[in-house]
Amino acid sequence: MWALVKGPVQKKIVNNRMNLLQKISKWIFSRGTLPYWCIIVYDSITVVASGYFVYYLQHGFQNLVENISRVSLGIGLCFAVYMIAFILFHTFNGVLRFSSFIDLRRVAYSTFTASFAVCVLHQVQVKCGLTPYLLIPRFFSGVQIFITATMFMWALRIIVKILHDNYGKSDDTPNVFIYDCMQGGVALAKSVRSQSPSRYTVTGFISADKAMTSSRLLGEKVYYDDDSIVETMLQNKVKVLLVSPLQTERFTHRTSLINALIAAKIKIMMMPSAEEWDGKSPLSHTQLHEVDIEDLLPRDKIEVDMNAIKDMLTGRRILITGAAGSIGSEMARQVATFAPAELVLVDQAETPMHDVRLYMARNHSDLKVWTIVGSITNQSQMEDIFSAHKPEFVFHAAAYKHVPMMEDNPAMAVQNNVYGTRVIADLAVKFGTKKFVMISTDKAVNPTNVMGCSKRICEIYCQSLNKAIQDGEVKGITQFITTRFGNVLGSNGSVIPLFKEQIRKGGPVTVTHKDIIRFFMLIPEACRLVLEAGTMGNGGEIFVFDMGEPVRIADLAQRMIDLSGAKNIEIKYTGLRDGEKLYEEVLNDAEQTKPTVHPKIKVAAVREYSYELALQNEKDLYEISLNYDDMAIVKKMKEIVPEYKSRHSKYEVLDM
Repeated sequence: MWALVKGPVQKKIVNNRMNLLQKISKWIFSRGTLPYWCIIVYDSITVVASGYFVYYLQHGFQNLVENISRVSLGIGLCFAVYMIAFILFHTFNGVLRFSSFIDLRRVAYSTFTASFAVCVLHQVQVKCGLTPYLLIPRFFSGVQIFITATMFMWALRIIVKILHDNYGKSDDTPNVFIYDCMQGGVALAKSVRSQSPSRYTVTGFISADKAMTSSRLLGEKVYYDDDSIVETMLQNKVKVLLVSPLQTERFTHRTSLINALIAAKIKIMMMPSAEEWDGKSPLSHTQLHEVDIEDLLPRDKIEVDMNAIKDMLTGRRILITGAAGSIGSEMARQVATFAPAELVLVDQAETPMHDVRLYMARNHSDLKVWTIVGSITNQSQMEDIFSAHKPEFVFHAAAYKHVPMMEDNPAMAVQNNVYGTRVIADLAVKFGTKKFVMISTDKAVNPTNVMGCSKRICEIYCQSLNKAIQDGEVKGITQFITTRFGNVLGSNGSVIPLFKEQIRKGGPVTVTHKDIIRFFMLIPEACRLVLEAGTMGNGGEIFVFDMGEPVRIADLAQRMIDLSGAKNIEIKYTGLRDGEKLYEEVLNDAEQTKPTVHPKIKVAAVREYSYELALQNEKDLYEISLNYDDMAIVKKMKEIVPEYKSRHSKYEVLDM
């Protein structure tokens, strides 16, 4: 009977002990550091035990017992000296979570200092004749105590660190590789290992340097970035790839690797595209986010002359039209960082303008910022704004931009884009604006739609007005500069938000044509280039931005589907929209480009136009638009821009 009871009782006792150990472990390792008193108690016991142990080794147990009182008094004095050294060198700080070589070095410094002081006390003991009363370790004994105590104190810190690093890990903790074995990769690895409970387990690094292959970093193997790396990751049961911010540019150009990672269901974590790391500030893996499609588009890092931009904008009066739009709002945010004297923001969209207003109040409360709701076509209101603020620099981002909308509403394209630009341009000249930077589009080149043609007419007017000023035909000092670039990621008109919504609803994802391609650029990058172009422009230039490699929209859609993890999402081809073409151009066939000091910015050598003719054409076009006769409006636009040939549009009949 007792045997039957004994087994369950013993099992219960063992379980209770295990539970107790688990509670103690959880209490210790769930903390950021061990309590001070735990560390101090251990170090104190270590010092005292080392003293008795060294005496025992030198003199034997019998002698230790006979002189226990004198030995204890001497060790007590040594203990006091060591405690002072511990306090001076802060050996009890950050032992668990943040232990490193620095902590071990700090322990060694403290014990060495204390041992040296003990040797001095021994000499005092001898000279003062205190040997009958106490025994302070002599030099050789002090060295032995130093070595023994240091080893045991190091052992604690190393063991506790190992236990801490492994606390909270389970079989479910995903293995990760880090894409970078230099500064950024090391920072990420340390950040991962310092987290408690552990979110990831670092099992390897990926390097673009073949010489690093098979070497080790922080105890983990470094692998070469070749075509077999995904297979290697699968063999190591890697579920996540952390991409260092310093390797983002290289990684985004590794299209085959990205596709292989997506196919293997390996999650990619990286810094958001709009963010950058300076390589100096602290870097944590928590700053990385699961990639969005914008992050994976191939792109080169764009550098601009920030000093030149600062010199141009600091202490100046700046006006931005279309300040609530994708480009305009980012322009406002970037300009605000350069401390202008005044920042005047104009847009007719009230709600997004209010968002900009709140942003400025939160982040730039020290600036004079004016958020004005109004249309650039309201000449009286715009003149009041120019008269009150007299802007020195104007960034003209206001425009209707959606191709299908303007194809259906050509009168509004003319009245807002063409006439509105003329209003702002003429007022800039009237009130002595120094530079007028107009934001155009690649759709203005060989336009196939109303929107693109309207922007080309704006370019012609600004250029001809600039030439008229230079030739003395028009009195003024304003320099007119035009910038051209393609699609920007994150804009309201981008296909990416549409694809995301379609995937969320289960598809299908609609693409107009299987071969359609587009150029993409990040909004912050485009705005920085606009500012850069503003600094280098002398008037009359059309600056063309290098958009990098074009992206096939069908491939973009497929990658977004793969990233989402959704199944059975169909890509449906709907046919080209009115006015849409398969690819966008940046330059007219009759135009050539010239390089600038910035590799991403070129100058288009464009045809010159008579200001009188450009002005008269605009006036005539505006008058026609007031009748809202679509065919008559587009016919006049084609007369102004002969290269405008409609595609997939009712206006094709005008080209016959």
